[in-house]
Amino acid sequence: MNKKFLDFIQQFSNRPMAVAVSGGVDSVCLLYWLAQLDLKPTVLHVNHCLRDAAQAEAEYVQDTCIKLGLPCKVFHWTDDKPTTGLEAAARNARYKMMTDWCHENNIDTLLVAHQADDQIETFLMNLARGSGVVGLSAMQQISYRDGIRIVRPLLNVFRSELIEYCDQNGIKYFSDEMNYDDKYTRVKIRQNRHLLSEKLGISDNRILLAIKNLARARDALDTGIETKIKSILYDGYALFPDSFLFDEPTDIGLKLLGTLIKTIGGDNYQPRLNSLNNALSKLRSECKFTLGHCTIRRFKNQILIVPEGTKTSIRKKNEKLKRLKKIKQQS
Repeated sequence: MNKKFLDFIQQFSNRPMAVAVSGGVDSVCLLYWLAQLDLKPTVLHVNHCLRDAAQAEAEYVQDTCIKLGLPCKVFHWTDDKPTTGLEAAARNARYKMMTDWCHENNIDTLLVAHQADDQIETFLMNLARGSGVVGLSAMQQISYRDGIRIVRPLLNVFRSELIEYCDQNGIKYFSDEMNYDDKYTRVKIRQNRHLLSEKLGISDNRILLAIKNLARARDALDTGIETKIKSILYDGYALFPDSFLFDEPTDIGLKLLGTLIKTIGGDNYQPRLNSLNNALSKLRSECKFTLGHCTIRRFKNQILIVPEGTKTSIRKKNEKLKRLKKIKQQS
């Protein structure tokens, strides 16, 4: 068993948890390691009803849980499937079902089996998009989605080690044919990533080190951003002078804007960097537009961000804000 995994997972040893298990090698190995440590998670499996093998995978996960003496819950994604953006829609549906179940069962920690190869692929995909610090720092070992702590204990473990463990111990796992379909960007990167090391001498471990360094910068940035944002959030909206964004270095202004939109719009991720750049440019003059399920308006020197569909009268928001401050002073 990997020592980095062991060192990391100890902090969750006394916490009720769930673990997402697809039936692939990553999540199956994670499940066996957790069982070996006697952590007794509840296993959550989502049948997306997209492939012929999906039912067999669900039955295998259930049978494995019986063998290991662990509880198991299987979900079925029976909604109409979109013709575009299927991967993103399936991911959102999967997380929604699992996090809803966690809330209903008083479990605040959900383990998922993203590993080091996934981390490097995410970094390279975001590099291709021209992402900033947030995108290039890739996945966090601990993050939050819909109020549930998402934990990735395998981010420092390579897939080859997981395969080796399962093969040496006679543990069955499934391979998703979508993992070999090069119409997906992630698969193209997976099939050609070796060229970075073979042709340029850029090893996987050096990429992971870069991600770690970027994550440290992101965490430091996040701490300062959270403190600043608290000062201009009021009852589900933000109202602030333009100097709040434009007196800061551009990178800080972009991060402030992205975090505000994510917080007010309720998305799990902030808008992409090019969208934030366009939004910041618009806000240099009077405007009104939508982004990330928010309506954003500038009038004179004030900027208002509200949930999409909410009225955007800055005058009324100012009047409400004065009342709130007066009540606070009186109390």
